[in-house]
Amino acid sequence: MTVSPDLLLTAQHWLATGRPAMEVWVLDARGSVPREAGTRMLVAADAVAGTIGGGHLELKAIARAREWLAAGDAAPHDEAIALGPTLGQCCGGALTLRTQALSEHSLAAWAAEPPRFMLQLYGAGHVGRAIVRLLDGLNCRVQWIDERDSEFPAEASAPHIERVCVEPVEAEVAVAPPGAFYLVLTHSHDLDLRITEAVLARGDFGYLGLIGSATKRARFLHRLEHRGVDAATLARLTCPIGVPGIAGKEPEVIAVAVVAQLLQQAGG
Repeated sequence: MTVSPDLLLTAQHWLATGRPAMEVWVLDARGSVPREAGTRMLVAADAVAGTIGGGHLELKAIARAREWLAAGDAAPHDEAIALGPTLGQCCGGALTLRTQALSEHSLAAWAAEPPRFMLQLYGAGHVGRAIVRLLDGLNCRVQWIDERDSEFPAEASAPHIERVCVEPVEAEVAVAPPGAFYLVLTHSHDLDLRITEAVLARGDFGYLGLIGSATKRARFLHRLEHRGVDAATLARLTCPIGVPGIAGKEPEVIAVAVVAQLLQQAGG
């Protein structure tokens, strides 16, 4: 389980401003539980950031954290909880919660958790923007690439989303690490083809998604086959993009389907 960038930024801000808080951490989890091991929540006297699943479990955890916070008790407190017998919940699982003071030492463990995936996202049009809005709250690393600086939104992106305005765009493929994910959704079919060909030529990609229809896929495959790309590599091209069964062509709908597919490819 990884921590969202938003929660990490909140923790850093609270520490930097001297705001006392407790960290509630799902230390381990077994069976059916609201959230998996590694999930964290921050509790201050007047605010809560993040969630460990909501409901009775979370309410009691917040109350206990505030008691220890008010008492100035910074020591770690571990509590084993069987959700059915202890809280009367229908979930049959069990978990251990650790509650401790938020500190620079505890925050260092958060920063060590790797991102779910590294993505090169080509295209700052409507669909690209909608995808980035969803990725804003996920623990991932994104290079958002477009040759047109004016297409990026005026508001700043989250720190884990790097904007890259460069020409030729396809040259950025070479700087991505092995196993990186790629999404190709530019304003130009010719540019889409050049980027796609560069990724396929590397061959070490974890996921390659190309926006477009089945017809576009067939045309691209025909051209790439004639350029010497082998059939096994071509078969790894995902086009159309997004998990199946989600109807609608609005950018926001496409974005939901695509981000779900990225999470599937990353192992959830």
